[in-house]
This record gives sequence, C-alpha cells and structure tokens, in this order.
Amino acid sequence: MRNDYKTIKGYGEKEIVISKSRFIAYVNRAETEEEAIEFIDSIKKKHANATHNCSCYMVGEHDQIQKANDDGEPSGTAGVPMLEVLKKQGLKDTVVVVTRYFGGIKLGGGGLIRAYGKATTEGIDAAQVVERKLHHVMKVSIDYTWLGKVENEVRNSHYTLSEIQYAEAVEVIVDVLKDEEEQFTEWITELTNGQATIACIDKKFVEFVV
Repeated sequence: MRNDYKTIKGYGEKEIVISKSRFIAYVNRAETEEEAIEFIDSIKKKHANATHNCSCYMVGEHDQIQKANDDGEPSGTAGVPMLEVLKKQGLKDTVVVVTRYFGGIKLGGGGLIRAYGKATTEGIDAAQVVERKLHHVMKVSIDYTWLGKVENEVRNSHYTLSEIQYAEAVEVIVDVLKDEEEQFTEWITELTNGQATIACIDKKFVEFVV
C-alpha cells in the first residue's frame, strides 16, 4: 500500500478567457484508467461542439499510467503542458479536461502552452488539493473504569477518536498516523498502567486539504 500522497479532493471546474477564446477546465479524481476515460468522454459529450477538448491524466501508485491528448491542437501545446502541471504539483489519480471555444485570435505555440497550463492550474485550485495520509486504525480495549480518562486524553491529543464500542470491555477506536503507532501504544500503556490491550485492526487514508 502506498503511503502519503497528494490528489484532488473531488470535482472542480473553472473557466478563463484568453484572447477571446474560452478555456474551461474540468478536474476530477480518477483511481483507474477506466474512470479517467469515462470522465473525459462525459466532458466531450457535454461539449461536442467545442473547438477542442484536450485532456490528460495520471493514475497509479507509481504514476505508471500517464496520458496526454492535444485533440487537434498543435502537437505538444495542450495535453503535455496540462500533464506537466500535474507532475509539478505532485498529484496522483487525477484527470483533467480543458475545453476550448476558439475566439478568432490565434495564440501561437507558446501562447497555447501557457493558456492550457493556466487553465489546468486554476481548475486544480477549484477542485482543491488534498494530502492523503496513511493511518493505522488502533483498537484500545480497556475496563470501563478507564474509559473517562482514556477518552478525555485521546480527545485532547492530536490523535483522532473515531468510535467507542461498548461490550464486555470498552473498545476505543483511534486513527493514528502510521509512523506513530509505537509512540501511541507506549502512551496508552503508560496512561492505563499497562491495563489496556492495544492492536492495529485496519489501515486507511485520511484526507487533509493542502
């Protein structure tokens, strides 16, 4: 499983006008190539009459799937500059489509590169970048007499108390950054005078807006 990485929070769009041409950026998260292609196709269908629907996506834990499409713009002036924005920002599992309605003024190669790069950047800002950090889900099993103290201490710490399960013993479920599992275990052990049973029961990503 991958560790911490940056991606898009969700769907976002942004329109800019450059030399009378409309550039509309659409950005979304795509965790598979199929999801990326489906998103691109949906935007192409929505803007079937547009001059161009240029696209790019980067998918996979090691960015192993990277695609860029100029959709009729001069080679290397649209899809690749868009993809470079994703790389520069270190974004994974992200798909972008920039729809262009030509305004009658030619921008030239350099102008197109800047326009598609700017549209992509603003679309990403609209979608919001998040950092996904791998957490270990820790189960702390304690006697009911310890509940008040443990719950209070966890809530006042930087750890995240996600659930309390009431059974024969109380089970306090806490999300802990993967690198802090040992530190957390030592802290709870000291807090309860060794009366807690502590185990990692799952792993999950928690998102933080960058």
